[in-house]
Amino acid sequence: MLAAKQVADLITWGRILLAFALAWLGWTHGADILPLVVWLMIADWTGDCLDGAIARRSRVHSHTWVGDHDLEADMIVSGGLLAYLLFAGLVDVRLAVVYVFAWALIFWRWGAPKSLGMLAQAPIYGWFIWVAVRDAPSAGLWIIVWIAAAIALTWPKFPNEVVPGFVSGMRRASVSSFTKCLATAPKTILGERIE
Repeated sequence: MLAAKQVADLITWGRILLAFALAWLGWTHGADILPLVVWLMIADWTGDCLDGAIARRSRVHSHTWVGDHDLEADMIVSGGLLAYLLFAGLVDVRLAVVYVFAWALIFWRWGAPKSLGMLAQAPIYGWFIWVAVRDAPSAGLWIIVWIAAAIALTWPKFPNEVVPGFVSGMRRASVSSFTKCLATAPKTILGERIE
C-alpha cells in the first residue's frame, strides 16, 4: 500500500512528465489541441494544489528528491507549457528566446529562490490563460472558474500566506542581490582606494 508521501511524489512526477507531453502536443498537433491543453493544465494545477497537502498528511515524514524540488517541478511544467505555446505558434519565437535567456541570466546571477521561480512562471501562465480565453473560449472559461474556485477554497491561505510569502521572498532576493553587489563592487571611488 502506498503511503500518502509516495502518492504526493507520484503526482509530482506525473506533473513533470506532463511538461514533456505538452511540448510534444505542441510539436505534433499545434494550436488545434488547445482545449485539451487547457484541461491538462487544470489537472496539473489541481495536482500542484493536492501534492503538498497530501504529503503533509502523510504519517511517513521523509524527504525525497521530488518532494524537496517542487518548485523545480513547477518550473519544468511552465517550461513545457511555453514549449507548447511556441511549437503551436501561439507565442513569437523571438519573445520566447529573449524571455528564457533573461530568466536564465537572472537565475544564474541570483539563484532560484521560490519567489523568483513563481515570478518566472507567472507571465507564461498569464499568456496561456489569455490565449485560451481568446482562442478556445469554452475551455478558457473553465480556467477562470478553476482559478476562482482555487482562491475561494484556499481563501484564508492565499491572502495571509501566499501573497505575503511571495512579497517577503522578493524582498529577501533583492536584499541578497544588493548585498552581493556591494561585496563584489570595486573598492575604489573616483580612483581613491577605500580603507
